[in-house]
Amino acid sequence: MPLRILHVLSSNFFAGSVAYALQVAEKQAADGHEVIMATDQDGLSGKITCLRLPVSDRSLLQRIRNILFLRKVIREQNISVVHAHSRAASWIASHAVRGTRVPLVSTIHGRQVKHSALKSNDIYGEKVFAICPQLIDHLVNELHMDRQKLVSLPNPLDFEVLRQFKRVRAKDGTKVISVVGRLNGPKGVHIADLVAHVFPHLLQHFPAVSIQIVGGEWDSFPQTGKDALADLQARFGERIRYLGFSKQVLELIANSDLVIGAGRVAMEALALGTAAFAMGEACCHGIVSNTNLSAAIGTNFGDILSVATPFYPDTDAITRELEAYVTGEVPVDIDLAELSRFYDINTITSKILNTYSSAIMRKLSPVAIPVLMYHRVPDAPIDTKHRTFVTKSNFKKHLRFFTQRGLSSITFSDYLAFSTGEKPLSEFPRKPFILTVDDGYLDNYSNMLPLTQKYGFKGVLFLLGDFSADSNFWDVGEDAEANRLMSTEQKRIFVESGWEIGAHTLGHPDLTKLDDEEAKYEIIESRNRIEHILQTDVVSFAYPFGRYDDRIKNIVKQAGFEFGVATDTGGLTIEDDRFAVFRVNMFPEESMFSLFKKTSSWYRTYYRWKRGN
Repeated sequence: MPLRILHVLSSNFFAGSVAYALQVAEKQAADGHEVIMATDQDGLSGKITCLRLPVSDRSLLQRIRNILFLRKVIREQNISVVHAHSRAASWIASHAVRGTRVPLVSTIHGRQVKHSALKSNDIYGEKVFAICPQLIDHLVNELHMDRQKLVSLPNPLDFEVLRQFKRVRAKDGTKVISVVGRLNGPKGVHIADLVAHVFPHLLQHFPAVSIQIVGGEWDSFPQTGKDALADLQARFGERIRYLGFSKQVLELIANSDLVIGAGRVAMEALALGTAAFAMGEACCHGIVSNTNLSAAIGTNFGDILSVATPFYPDTDAITRELEAYVTGEVPVDIDLAELSRFYDINTITSKILNTYSSAIMRKLSPVAIPVLMYHRVPDAPIDTKHRTFVTKSNFKKHLRFFTQRGLSSITFSDYLAFSTGEKPLSEFPRKPFILTVDDGYLDNYSNMLPLTQKYGFKGVLFLLGDFSADSNFWDVGEDAEANRLMSTEQKRIFVESGWEIGAHTLGHPDLTKLDDEEAKYEIIESRNRIEHILQTDVVSFAYPFGRYDDRIKNIVKQAGFEFGVATDTGGLTIEDDRFAVFRVNMFPEESMFSLFKKTSSWYRTYYRWKRGN
């Protein structure tokens, strides 16, 4: 289902963050989502609705105006999620969503100012994208951000678009070296160093080399760089040129032999088949090859280190490496398949949407949603060593208590629908809980279903995929009559009554004792059979006996389930780990106080403190 997404960003000059925001927003719109962008410039994109908003103006009065403007857009456009792309954008967006059910997600593109960020980590919202691993370490170690809210996600590349660029090489054998990047700040200082101390040697000793500098902010370029460039142009003429800001930067990169740059520039060069020399604000990796690709990715190709250290380019070393490149002594080998896997826009935008989904639910329900686990609901107590039953009369008391406490039942399918925008956020209940029932005993149909219908509750019924099983055969020594399972027609009645059906394997084995192929068959085939026979979508899976490990969780996830449901273990909230959802057992002797505890949002934290799991 489509989301209604509002992107907020500073665009007073064209930086990598602007390119990132545009590419993500336009891709989301192409995928069918409704996308609006609020930014400094009119008409920044012709593919999505752009609203002019002076995000970069940090005066108090303008910030207040910006907040009020965004609140109006959020309300009138029924926005599902706000995505901010700069600290200024995050600041106003965090105030705009305050008091609403709309979450904020931010992308951080570089190191943050320590003293201000320490006071305002909350301005970045429920989830934060960091574009490289070194940035994650900086945010955790220096700004004390919660690692759990951070997502390492690089700038995306649209390889389908990049493949359309045709490389053009000079027929006279000239090697074109392009320096691409804005000329202000530390990058401008470093480019000035190249112009003053590296390029004179290359131009003098290699007549086949020509150099072009591409980037805006000329007025901020250090005077030493301007003077050195003027001197080189006087000596070597058109062999060194300043092209200024260009909207055809991809064509310029594709037609270059080597590109000197950082961040997105280096990524695009490699994707276009152009050699890249990675040098950014923080460090220099030199010519990127398979040998140093991982390290370069970690710093966003030289732009970010986890710890700020003074960086002064070693111009002598750079000169030697570029000379070796020009003479062919340095082989450039890049695994484009690996690069595509890491930066592919389809993969990254999918992860962004998944993060939106998580952020939506963290905002809707920042505390634990009680997930209750029932099994049998017999007329009278039964002889069972596991005591996994609640009598019909007691179950009625449970439902009456839930009603008196103002609880509203939702299913995992409902939860998913809210998280993806299929259901409006305004309809999410104030006191939700999830009622789950395992195995599909006959008394679920005769006793449980009529009572839940009477009190207006629904739940999630976890069934075996083996519809020929007519009784519990995995708990030896249990009461045979109480262990009878429902018929297929009785299970269909649950579907018709609005219950969600989840999978519980074919034959209730301990999955952790099976090999991969056996576990996959139990998990995948159970879902296939349930969906085929009951004609219902299956999004949740319950681990038999509550036993699972990382291997089993991954199999469940790869099988296409959205949730993996445990017993007495798991995250503090569903969003901590959708494949280790904590459930609490319901027993025959539940008192009003125990029901109060088990349906309280604080119970999960209390349980972990008491039991350690």
